[in-house]
Amino acid sequence: MSPCRVFLVDDHALFRAGVKAELANLGDERIEVVGEAGSVNEAIVRIGADPPDVVLLDVHMPDGGGRAVLDQLHPTLPGVVFLALSVSDAAEDVINVIRGGARGYVTKTISGRELADAIVRVAAGDAVFSPRLAGFVLDAFSDKPSAASVSDPELDLLSPREREVLRLLARGYTYKEIAAELFISVKTVETHASSVLRKTQMSNRHALSRWATERRLV
Repeated sequence: MSPCRVFLVDDHALFRAGVKAELANLGDERIEVVGEAGSVNEAIVRIGADPPDVVLLDVHMPDGGGRAVLDQLHPTLPGVVFLALSVSDAAEDVINVIRGGARGYVTKTISGRELADAIVRVAAGDAVFSPRLAGFVLDAFSDKPSAASVSDPELDLLSPREREVLRLLARGYTYKEIAAELFISVKTVETHASSVLRKTQMSNRHALSRWATERRLV
């Protein structure tokens, strides 16, 4: 049986290198990483030129993110399976890419072995989600209201990156830990945190954590 041909899309070169190394170290003959891209436009060009079996797709990128890749490629490449791989576990992010055509959604806390198994499963036709994320999708495609289906004007003020920083702040991460998790500088984390406090009109981290918890972001 031929190995599953995998293409990585993520704007962080260090993360792409880590995923490739992790998968290679497994020695799993079911998987072969055949390419990578660091931007939406690069992904569209390279995947379109040589379609893989599975695309591991980051959700948030500066030039439009995973949904932009899906919107361009999914309608024209029905044989390519897209698996979202993101630091975010927000309901709205999960639902957005699933509506765009992704076959599954796993977070970057996943182990190398779990990721390999997820790739093989989506290639075989299964839908794969990290724990608790499947509930978001079930809610979205049923009559049951979900957190992602209810508009929140205050939450809508935050950018996707600000929501990621907010979620990690609310979980007790330090600025340094957030920087490492999101592959950004500590200075950038501080800038996003200040923006979140200003937009939410919260005065301190404790109040911000309570605000995030009330909106089921944690």
